[in-house]
Amino acid sequence: MKVLANLRRKGYALPVLILTARDQVTERIDGLDCGADDFIIKPFDINELAARLRAAIRRYQGRPQPQLRYGGITIDPATRRVTHDDEVVTLTAREYTLLVHFLAQRGRLHTRRQLEQALYQWGDEIESNAVEVHIHHLRRKFGKDLIRTVHGHGYFVPGDSQ
Repeated sequence: MKVLANLRRKGYALPVLILTARDQVTERIDGLDCGADDFIIKPFDINELAARLRAAIRRYQGRPQPQLRYGGITIDPATRRVTHDDEVVTLTAREYTLLVHFLAQRGRLHTRRQLEQALYQWGDEIESNAVEVHIHHLRRKFGKDLIRTVHGHGYFVPGDSQ
């Protein structure tokens, strides 16, 4: 609790979910008052934990709705279902991750290196044009204007398109 309170005093705003076996109401109150976003007591269902994590991240990103929307694209993180103009779009795991990354941070320029870090684990072998290939596939599925290129700098999705 002291570490969390200290981080909050320093301005760290990342979502914090406390998982504990302690079930006293006063401990939950202390945790929330120290800056936790949520508090879950063991034992818990893994699906409930995943839903609470999605909700904490959504609040952190300032998105009150569970779905991520951009133009005609809707992403439901709970089911990983993606639609474009009400038609279901099938994406690979990396295409999905890249699309969520872009839409959650629209308007922000992402370097190729930042995108590689979002898509791949440490130690994964990355082909030299892997990011470009994934972007190409997303453009084919959602239109060439979804992801913009700033030559020599990176890629971005334009700001709000509701």
